[in-house]
Amino acid sequence: MAQRRSYQVGTGLFILLGFAALAYLATQTTSVANFRQGDSYTLKASFTNIGQLKLRAPVKLAGVRIGSVESIDLDPAKLEASVRLSIDKRYDQLPEDSSAAIFTSGLLGDQYVGVQPGGSPDMFKDGDEFVLTQSSIQLEDLIGKFLVSGSPPSKPAEPAPGTDAAKAPADNHQKE
Repeated sequence: MAQRRSYQVGTGLFILLGFAALAYLATQTTSVANFRQGDSYTLKASFTNIGQLKLRAPVKLAGVRIGSVESIDLDPAKLEASVRLSIDKRYDQLPEDSSAAIFTSGLLGDQYVGVQPGGSPDMFKDGDEFVLTQSSIQLEDLIGKFLVSGSPPSKPAEPAPGTDAAKAPADNHQKE
């Protein structure tokens, strides 16, 4: 009976460790971990398509998280998605000609905003807007483009046998 009880305790501990591991992985993959939000400033960016970008998605520069997506709205005048980015004050030396693009982590991962620094001596200030943006690339669009452009070029259709076009000789003579 004592041995059966030790199996039950061992099984219970194994299940608890499994849940703890799942909780740890969930916090590490939801873009909540490893980022402290202190003093920040706001930048804006407009995109024609944001894909599956979500609130609190990371903003990264050179693979390092420098902020997060604060809000996503539709601009009724331009019919574009207006995204407000909250950037940590530690990263206040972003050149104002930097660009913002929406990328995907891995093949089917979460989306984030990637910042490519420019070369301007002037830096972004609170409330400024990215002029250069690149919208999200949809996996379905990429597959469609690959399937369409991946096929070999087709030959012109030959006339069906027995039609007038098949019986007429080719006119290779030029009239003078």
